[in-house]
Amino acid sequence: MSQDQTLSDPERRVEHQSPLTGKIPRQAALTVVLLGLFAVQPVAAQSNAVCSADNLPGMIEGFFQLTTALGIVGLAIVWQADSLIEMFTLNPEQKKGLKRHKRSAMKSAVVLVVLGPLYTVAGSMMGLPLAQCVDLVPW
Repeated sequence: MSQDQTLSDPERRVEHQSPLTGKIPRQAALTVVLLGLFAVQPVAAQSNAVCSADNLPGMIEGFFQLTTALGIVGLAIVWQADSLIEMFTLNPEQKKGLKRHKRSAMKSAVVLVVLGPLYTVAGSMMGLPLAQCVDLVPW
């Protein structure tokens, strides 16, 4: 058998990437922003259906509080499970991976907790109609 020079997976990915892969996400983001600027304005000018509904603002607030609480509980479970697995892991690479996973879980929980108050404050400052009647602060 002759030895072929085979490329590892990261080298294959770099070799086969087209120059358009970086453009597609940028074009999609630009399209969403432009549609948000021009297509959403007429809808925002109408009366706010969410605020005029009887129980809908309370349901949205409750859903946000529930998902935030579940996210925090999920973080605690993931953190404890990763710590337990880390105690029995001897391989340094696996320990690094577990630490990365714990850091990723922490970042997700921080985003989850910060997102609601940020929308509430920024939305009321920008005059967004949903921020006027829905309070997304989870506590």
